[in-house]
Amino acid sequence: MGLHFSHDTLPQRVHFGTGRAAEYLADEIARFGASRVMVIAGRRDADTAADLSAQLPVALHYSDIVQHVPAESAERARAAARENAVDLLVCLGGGSAVGLAKAIALDTALPIIAIPTTYAGSEATNVWGLTENGRKSTGVDAVVLPATVIYDAELSRNLPVGLSVASGLNAMAHCIDSLWGPRADPINGALAAEGIRALAAGLPAIVEEPAGLEGREQALYGAYLSAVAFASAGSGMHHKICHVLGGTWNLPHAQTHATVLPYVLAFNAPQAPVAEARIASALGTDTAVGGLNALRKRLDAPRALKDYGFTTQDIPEAVSLILPVIPTNNPREVTAADLTELLTAAHDGSVPGP
Repeated sequence: MGLHFSHDTLPQRVHFGTGRAAEYLADEIARFGASRVMVIAGRRDADTAADLSAQLPVALHYSDIVQHVPAESAERARAAARENAVDLLVCLGGGSAVGLAKAIALDTALPIIAIPTTYAGSEATNVWGLTENGRKSTGVDAVVLPATVIYDAELSRNLPVGLSVASGLNAMAHCIDSLWGPRADPINGALAAEGIRALAAGLPAIVEEPAGLEGREQALYGAYLSAVAFASAGSGMHHKICHVLGGTWNLPHAQTHATVLPYVLAFNAPQAPVAEARIASALGTDTAVGGLNALRKRLDAPRALKDYGFTTQDIPEAVSLILPVIPTNNPREVTAADLTELLTAAHDGSVPGP
């Protein structure tokens, strides 16, 4: 029958170079002609942000960053941007810093330069997320896509190993979801497979040598590919589950994704043989589930949702919130009983099979 698909490629400039973030940032700010920059960075990245922007026209350093971007947090940041007549946003850090910049851009249309220090991938998508009254809403808007992304492995060198692993597995979740997302196609499938390969190589290297740069570079490369694939394919079953868990119970973003991923893969893989084979090949193993389980064991990855405050009493409400948003094209039909079983296993931390 031949190939038949539609694909959108998002317009974005990417700079990739270890030790070159300051140079790239100065060049980009000059290119935009910005004169009043808002630098968004959490406390962990505050010194790095100050160093990178010391000679730049910074109007405001902003550090009031909250995971899952509560609506009230977004409003405070938007007000600060307006009060300081900001003309460009620079965000340094993980998904929460990028998410806050996106929330500001959604309201102001200010351009964003993103400098990731984790492997979240949000910097390469046009997806925004806001949490209000215990519910996380997401949407797609071209105005929130960072105009430029600067990847510098030196800046992620001090990211703790545990968080590096969780963040990298979050990126791998983007890859795997992209193989059966609502708009999955051969282009984002190819990107996702290469992303899995890079992450599977980079994360063990980080565990073995946390201060090394080669593993960090591979993880950043894989995270970028994962995000580009995800932005094209859309949010699949895994991300629908994690958005509910994060937004409703305020579970830590990366750890939740890292924990839930193997259970979704084990659920979908039997009904998605082409995707399953591609994941296994990228992992260099006979089966996708076996390969991911082996990698997770090697990385000492997050194991159970109960470790982050999710309880068995929360499962019925989670099922009721997740079931209506599961994509209709998921490889396998999903029932309330299926979700209950999956979330129970993820709560307990049992090893998914086969």
